[in-house]
Amino acid sequence: MVTPPGTSPVTRHASPGNTHLRVAIVGGGYAGMTAAVELANRGAAVTVFEAGKILGGRARRVEIDGIALDNGLHILIGAYRETLRLIDLTAASGETQNLIRLPLELTMFPDFSMRVPRLPAPFHLGSALLLARGLGFGDKLRAARFMLSMRRKHFRITADTTVSNLLLLHRQPERVKRLLWNPLCISALNTPPDQASAQIFLNVLRDSLNGTPADSDLLLPAVDYSVLFPERAARYVEACHGQIRLGVTIASIQPTGAGFELGPDAGNFDRVIVAVSPHRLAALIAPLPQLDPVRMMIEAFSYQPIYSVYLQYPAATRLPFRMGGLDATYSQWAFDRGQLCGQHGLIGVVISASGAHQDLPQDELAAKVHGELASVMPGLPAPQWHRVIAEKRATFTCTPGMTRPGNSTPLPGLFLAGDYTASDYPATLEAAVRSGVRAAQLAMKT
Repeated sequence: MVTPPGTSPVTRHASPGNTHLRVAIVGGGYAGMTAAVELANRGAAVTVFEAGKILGGRARRVEIDGIALDNGLHILIGAYRETLRLIDLTAASGETQNLIRLPLELTMFPDFSMRVPRLPAPFHLGSALLLARGLGFGDKLRAARFMLSMRRKHFRITADTTVSNLLLLHRQPERVKRLLWNPLCISALNTPPDQASAQIFLNVLRDSLNGTPADSDLLLPAVDYSVLFPERAARYVEACHGQIRLGVTIASIQPTGAGFELGPDAGNFDRVIVAVSPHRLAALIAPLPQLDPVRMMIEAFSYQPIYSVYLQYPAATRLPFRMGGLDATYSQWAFDRGQLCGQHGLIGVVISASGAHQDLPQDELAAKVHGELASVMPGLPAPQWHRVIAEKRATFTCTPGMTRPGNSTPLPGLFLAGDYTASDYPATLEAAVRSGVRAAQLAMKT
């Protein structure tokens, strides 16, 4: 791996552990690279196999004509403690987190904005709602009562239902749903509110809006998502004498008396952590009858897309925010890449979950998004170029009461890591990182 300019190479001494334990990690996304770091830090001999040429999985760098883009426009929040810990752990000497920390500001142009002050819960959200622009007093009061009711119930409900049903039960006005709760649900769960799990949504609200003031902060990357953590993690693992093998597809996992064989070119290992997306996992474990319950569980999943629309404008073009929402037909959240990472004039717009945008040709979708940006930015010139990146199975559909597999499996020595595994969280980077930590801990204990 190449050390980024301005940093010193990582020098690591692995913690005492089982230095004879050989662990293969299949998949170099956030979950897999987290597991690799945790194991390498404990002295295991780690080898990561990644089928692609760039680490990061569904949060990776995509290079277009020499310009580094992300295949999905994501954000982090201050409550993502494990993700932030791993970023810090793998940083080289003199390297920063490369995250821009901002107090949570929810903006839905042109009608709504709410800024969360640095006050203890629940006063920070109450103050934010009281001062919000675009909601009447009655709307603000209903929204505040909903949060206070959920807080009294410790953000737990007796039986899971959809977010839409929960909001209806608590008599949330249509305007509050359209400008506040629905955008939060779609961005957090990547699932439409009429399908999304209310309990998982409440878990997100609990950790982001009911914790410390810093938990609700927005953390916007100033680098692409491969640089932010996976490539740092690779450098860390290699410094601990582990291996990162890019462009290597693992087609089979064969149990042996002493562990697992991953094919003649991959070798034999004592433990295996499979950290691929669930739709790839089903095919990989199909020849293993012990894992039929896991396979059947994930074959019942449905999926939601994430579309990222990039529009290059003249370099002087700036949004009135680094990141903000749009109350529009297609566009949901817009990112000013110039203000974030120095890609001046480049605007990224994310469209989460299923919707009418999926039926449009990509050129037409880009034109629609440009029109929606121009409606809130009069005089916006035509884009010089555009690019649409569609992750059609970006996340599982996070439905009420769905069953998700654990990190252990019925096959001893084989573990799962990924944002789809059992968790309080939806399919987020934090869920992926936490699953990688758990899988590594299980592999060391077994």
